[in-house]
Amino acid sequence: MEVLDILNLGEIAHYFSKMAMFPVFDLAYYIVSILYLKYEPGSVEVSRKSPVASWLCAMLYCFGSYILADIMLGHSPIDYFHNNSHILLASAVWYLIFFCPFNLFYKCIAFLPIKLVLVAMKEVVRTRKIVAGVHHAHHAYHHGWFIMVITGYVKGSGVALMSNFEQLLRGVWRPETNEILSMSFPTKASLYGAILFTLQEAHWLPVSKSTLICVFTLFMATSKVIMTARHSHGSPFALIESWLCHLLFGSPLGGEEAHDHHHAAPAATAAPASPAKTKEELSEGTRKRKTKKAE
Repeated sequence: MEVLDILNLGEIAHYFSKMAMFPVFDLAYYIVSILYLKYEPGSVEVSRKSPVASWLCAMLYCFGSYILADIMLGHSPIDYFHNNSHILLASAVWYLIFFCPFNLFYKCIAFLPIKLVLVAMKEVVRTRKIVAGVHHAHHAYHHGWFIMVITGYVKGSGVALMSNFEQLLRGVWRPETNEILSMSFPTKASLYGAILFTLQEAHWLPVSKSTLICVFTLFMATSKVIMTARHSHGSPFALIESWLCHLLFGSPLGGEEAHDHHHAAPAATAAPASPAKTKEELSEGTRKRKTKKAE
């Protein structure tokens, strides 16, 4: 107890929840977001052929969550673009990542230790966006808990929910990459975070908002740093989700799927072999091999 009093965790959490995001944390968010854009196949070619399309994609990666949330709440989709400092900062990051001489800026931020720090800082911003989305929806729809969850979820998910539209700007159409059909860890975590902050906003969760922000940010940053360091695309929720879906919806467990595949393999092996080749086919193949060797 004395240790907790000395650390004064309540004040630390309060200070952390009030800490300004611009420019340092927002800068890290823009860097990581546009870095992931550069990882997309064909994005570098698009930046050379059509810089305007590449810039629009970068703006979607940075501000897609604000655009989608504004549309849902009945505001102008370009409302966030009145923040000139944010737009200029994101544009500068886009230019440096795609057009810096010798790719120096990209090589620096892609260096793993630096990248891990930036990824952790991005998760700080993601948590704040979820909180802001829930709080904004709470003022507009005081008892609309589902609206609060959806708005916080959209704010935290970023461009993931608009990925198909962003791909169209780059001339790509891949409907199978729909984020709703196959959620990534940040998208799932944004949904769970939106539920937690909605419960807290409705006073159903006996914990202060600053403490919840601090704890959730710590979880998100730690998870993403570990996953990035290990180059993993898994999810810490996978085991729990597998069991819950199995109990509630009858979905097969991961182990059962592997078991089914294991038993399916001998069946595939036991499939009837193709008919034996005739002598004419064998001699034709031998003749072709000899011709190839002669050439």
